[in-house]
Amino acid sequence: MMLTRLMSGSSRSLDLPCVCTVRLLDDSEYTCNVQRDAKGQHLFDLLCHHLNLLEKDYFGIRYVDPDKQRHWLEFSKGIAKQMRSRPPFILCFRVKFYPPDPAALKEEITRYLVFLQVKRDLYHGRLLCKTSDAALLAAYILQAEIGDYDPGKHPEGYSSKFQFLPKHSEKLERRIAEIHRSELSGLSPAAAEMCFLRKAQTLETYGVDPHPCKDVSGNSAFLAFTPFGFIVLQGNKRVHFIKWSDATKMKFEGKTFHLYVREKEEKRLVLTYIAPTPEACKHLWKCGVENQSFYKLENSNQVRTVSSSNLFFKGSRFRYSGRVAKEVMESSAKIKREPPEIHRAGMVPSRSCPSISHGLRLSSVPRTRRRAVHISIMEGLESLRDSAHSTPMRSTDHLDILTPHGSRETVISDEAYTPCCSILPTPVRESNLELSIGQQVNGTTFSNKDEEGDLAAPSIPNMETPPPALPGPEGSVQGEPEPEQANSFLQSVLRLLAVTLCLLLALLLLLVVLAESDLELAFLRDIRLTPEFQQFHYQYFCPLRRWVSCKLHPIIRLIDS
Repeated sequence: MMLTRLMSGSSRSLDLPCVCTVRLLDDSEYTCNVQRDAKGQHLFDLLCHHLNLLEKDYFGIRYVDPDKQRHWLEFSKGIAKQMRSRPPFILCFRVKFYPPDPAALKEEITRYLVFLQVKRDLYHGRLLCKTSDAALLAAYILQAEIGDYDPGKHPEGYSSKFQFLPKHSEKLERRIAEIHRSELSGLSPAAAEMCFLRKAQTLETYGVDPHPCKDVSGNSAFLAFTPFGFIVLQGNKRVHFIKWSDATKMKFEGKTFHLYVREKEEKRLVLTYIAPTPEACKHLWKCGVENQSFYKLENSNQVRTVSSSNLFFKGSRFRYSGRVAKEVMESSAKIKREPPEIHRAGMVPSRSCPSISHGLRLSSVPRTRRRAVHISIMEGLESLRDSAHSTPMRSTDHLDILTPHGSRETVISDEAYTPCCSILPTPVRESNLELSIGQQVNGTTFSNKDEEGDLAAPSIPNMETPPPALPGPEGSVQGEPEPEQANSFLQSVLRLLAVTLCLLLALLLLLVVLAESDLELAFLRDIRLTPEFQQFHYQYFCPLRRWVSCKLHPIIRLIDS
């Protein structure tokens, strides 16, 4: 009877609906009720139906767990289990995969939503650019949202009442108004938005969703995934760019993230970075797996389950679920319907900000509710603040200004981010990087001369030159091996060889059991299904088995005769 009551109580709790509030890109909110066991796909479909959106594969839903870690909602799993908090659930609708060519999008509603996202990126400091580019982008936004310049409606200094960037200067505001007044007259909102996207697409930080990390020497960095590859930003410069076709593998161990890179002449390098927490590192790894699958693969049938660790350690397993970019483009080309009506959001009043010298501004981007992210960032990058999309990325070089409240605002200038000044150092080789953290920096050998003011790497003694011998009390040389010392050293070597031989035999036995036995144990089956083991089995084990069989066949025939 008690068991029946418990089961009936649990079933009633599953029947109770959960309230989900999703903040949209124009800062409006969509609220709906879903069952406790509802999948993420159900909520996403409701949202896309509300937005009248068909090209929905570029978008996703973000949420923040109780530990203040951001996640993308997995559509194949239950909403309540992922949120790990009590309803009502608060989520955000954002662009997850930026289209490589926004002009190739089929429908205007899709381009408008991408425009809203990239406009947010510019406002929050994620889309870095020179002053000339910033003025042009802001002018496109102005044209899209208030239309042509009208002297009766737009008095002198009208552009200073709107904020498009983290920090404005009077010179920049005059340039924005000049471009809007003289160069963009006649552009419709859709055309201005398209021009904005085409310009933003050419910037190196287009599509960047930055993940704060540190390299192996402790220097702060931001890791990000774009439609074209994996990038690393330090300060205000891009220090690494890896094409998706050259990134062979991603894995993580605790807080350490590894990216394996294929170079010319079949060389393989590895980049290693340290995330603030293991949860942040896992989120970084999953985002990398999803972005590489979406942009690199030809079709979704090529998607495979990936593991975060080596062959004999299960680790975290993850599989991207969804269509890839090429399939999405092919599906979009088949859309045939009347263009849906678009309700564009105008510029809304912004709360006053002490860092703005012109007083109250009207913000083109609605304010995102923020929470503090407790991440310690070293000098050269600003302490991160939370946003619904990603952590705003700002530099604190000589371009930063300290506000009265102690926060920093980035000044957009020609020196703030110049793509032609980006540096691409050679990554550290794999053999050295995984074995000695502190001996190598991502991209170069670490030394006091290279990094003054930072922690010095431990010196590595030259193993080829023995230390000088010290004279003994009777003129002899100290350090000559005694017979007992020689015997002890020989015994240590023999023990090491014995242990190594035993480990090799155990490994060989395990490989034979995996490859030749029919045991259906769970952990054996998981190992057999991994792509690494299947590649090892067909490319190495089977040829080795045939070779051994050919060598042993004459001996077996001789014994039988």
